[in-house]
Amino acid sequence: MLHVPTSDILSLRLHSLINRFKGKRVLVIGDIVADEYIIGRPTRIAREAPVLILEQNEERTIPGGATNVAVNTSTLGAEVFLAGVVGDDLAGKRLRTAISDLQMHQEGVITDRCRYTPTKTRILAGSSQIVQQHIVRIDRVDTSDVGEPSRSRIIDYIQQALPIIDAVVLSDYENGLISPEIIKTCLLTAQELNKMVVVDSHGSLFRFKGVTALTPNQPEAELTLGMTIRSQADLNEAGQRLLAGCQAQGVLITRGSEGMSLFEVEKPPLHLPIHRLDYATEVVDTNGAGDTVVATFTLALTAGASMVEAAHVANAAAALVVRRLGCASNTIEELLRVLH
Repeated sequence: MLHVPTSDILSLRLHSLINRFKGKRVLVIGDIVADEYIIGRPTRIAREAPVLILEQNEERTIPGGATNVAVNTSTLGAEVFLAGVVGDDLAGKRLRTAISDLQMHQEGVITDRCRYTPTKTRILAGSSQIVQQHIVRIDRVDTSDVGEPSRSRIIDYIQQALPIIDAVVLSDYENGLISPEIIKTCLLTAQELNKMVVVDSHGSLFRFKGVTALTPNQPEAELTLGMTIRSQADLNEAGQRLLAGCQAQGVLITRGSEGMSLFEVEKPPLHLPIHRLDYATEVVDTNGAGDTVVATFTLALTAGASMVEAAHVANAAAALVVRRLGCASNTIEELLRVLH
């Protein structure tokens, strides 16, 4: 009898799961953010102040926040339905164009003339001969609650979309969209329809009771629990408290260079080190890695993965995107190559 190593069996299984991502339908609800990048070449010091003068040579707007979750889900082959709010401004129009170019559904994206599109502008200095350095980030964000009639229109859209999708991702950047009313509508309707709900939230995690899974990073978990994780015992305690407090089936805590840890009800914790790539490259930008994790983890679950398998795939996906500038995403082919 031919003996196949356990690692090879897992690899074959993960490849099979990833190939089933295509065509899955995912509803992403959350705070839509425009990530702007202004890149220039440093030329000299200004006369009027001891600051660099940059000769701008590039400017681009990239979907961020919940929109980055949607992009990551889309580039992995899924059909994406997006729900959120933009302002009637240039950043909002640029984001709508990006959403349209990726053929994502944006009927649930509401233009609210009383708000502006949250924008995070990053200034970078560099050139073809100089490594680009991040100088400063300028945030223009409205954190007030999304009001009427926008909130009701989004709730109506959620109720219409839920019957036809496979899973929901709630992406909360604390910019005012994820209100108690939206959480209640989403969770009650999803439970009635037996739909999967995965949450990635920068705010209190205990608002999301009865979800399928949560994917906080370690600082977000610590903030919710009011504790500092200093040891594996602390980490295990945190995972169990989040499971119980959110009445969730699973919690995947991302831990940066320490990898990630999965906690499931009545199962031992799984601590995964950071996924190692065959080729040696430096981490370039961790911005948006959490969006990649929640998108990949959710898609793997919709494809029939166990949470352990979904965590392995998400771990590999995160290792890829942190080696690119800005909010990045993976394709199915790229993910298959690193999972062997």
